[in-house]
Amino acid sequence: MGSLPSTKSHAVLVPYPAQGHINPFMQLAKLLHSKGFHITFVNNDHNHRRLLRTKGHDFVQGLEGLRFEAVPDGLPPSDRDATQDVPKLTESIYNKSMNQPFSDLLQRLNSTPGSPPVTCVISDVAMFFAWDVADELGIPNVQFWTASACGLLGYLQYDELLRRAIVPFKDENFMTDGSLEALIDWIPGMPNMRLKDLPSFMRTTSPDDVLFNYLRTITTKALKSSALLLNTFDDFEHEVVEEMKKMQPNIFLGGPLNMLLRHTSKTEITSLTTSLWKEDTHCLEWLDKQEPESVVYINYGSVTIMSDHHLNEFAWGLANSKHPFLWIVRPDVVRGESGTLPKEFYDEIKDRGLITSWCPQPEVLKHPSVGVYLTHCGWNSITESVAGGVPLMCWPFFAEQQTNSRFACTVWGTGVEVNADVKREELAEQVMEMLEGKRGQELRKNAKEWRRKAEEATDIGGSAYADFDRFMEKVVQFSV
Repeated sequence: MGSLPSTKSHAVLVPYPAQGHINPFMQLAKLLHSKGFHITFVNNDHNHRRLLRTKGHDFVQGLEGLRFEAVPDGLPPSDRDATQDVPKLTESIYNKSMNQPFSDLLQRLNSTPGSPPVTCVISDVAMFFAWDVADELGIPNVQFWTASACGLLGYLQYDELLRRAIVPFKDENFMTDGSLEALIDWIPGMPNMRLKDLPSFMRTTSPDDVLFNYLRTITTKALKSSALLLNTFDDFEHEVVEEMKKMQPNIFLGGPLNMLLRHTSKTEITSLTTSLWKEDTHCLEWLDKQEPESVVYINYGSVTIMSDHHLNEFAWGLANSKHPFLWIVRPDVVRGESGTLPKEFYDEIKDRGLITSWCPQPEVLKHPSVGVYLTHCGWNSITESVAGGVPLMCWPFFAEQQTNSRFACTVWGTGVEVNADVKREELAEQVMEMLEGKRGQELRKNAKEWRRKAEEATDIGGSAYADFDRFMEKVVQFSV
């Protein structure tokens, strides 16, 4: 990758305050740090406190060349070990609650003895205020979209949904009357789409819906950025990216970032993880005892919530499949309560099921005993499944997860849909088909081929490797 100028570059990284955004930003931080950047990683106060509890004081103090900072987000303080309410958090950001604290931080960083002046801000597209503040202070800035390109193109259809009077819906009946099954044939680069496959914030009856309007605003603004980094590679989302480049020529495809990291030297910083939950690493030892490609891995990500009924349907579907499984059940995964499962279930699965609250997912998905991943289809999970060559059972929750699921099932050929209203009998049959049947073999073969293509793209000289190099030069030139 390209060399740096003699002046130390100082990049301030600003992820949206959720685990799914923080992870790829930390991968980006590691890549930039490995090339000599000084990094300031900015969390909100809530997640900074969670890192303190999970990782300890020494962690948040940072290491040489990497510092963690925190700014308030405008919400009441909470020590709950869970993702904040997304609509409330987004509304607070939308109302510029973080602008002044972030401006104060940048000015403080620029006057800190022994620290290089800030040469650029790399902000999450979902934290567009950081772009505005950097502009006001005359600091160059670029944007990072942490989700899929297909998800971004899906959000960019929100104005068209308004123009066609599809959104807002007249009443709540749209959820059950078949409206969401309507086929969409007017999005170049996105074939075989249904209305329900677009990012879920369009499912609203209000023209003033905060999330719908926020995503309309930030994704449209992203097209005007000086540079936009996507965590994907050309082969994976080629048609989508080609359409997007017509709107924003300064797009760089540098992913999967987690696979680019294999080219960096092992240091204290490259071994850092920013998990907001304590990880159970014993599950890797359990996986060591299982047969190759025999285990169902289930993880709904950091935000998904469900009813106690659905938790039990998942539980008995997994139990009835008679296959070993590793199931991640966060303490806050059940809506409004702590989900409980009956003693009979634990008796049934005691020799072949392991349930824990969090795990080092990239290592799990690369483990040879994992045969299929039942997922919410968040983008980190998609890219980590690509790195592991693992096929998917798709149960999307919100945002662009629906779009990712549709692409996995119809474009990439790596996934099957799980009924949104999950039924234990159907789930058990799908698990058996994915681990024993011809369909599962076909999807597993496709997943392994995507792993090969991703490795090729992120190899030295590969398309993603070269594009990240160009992105880095774009960032570096700000400090020349």
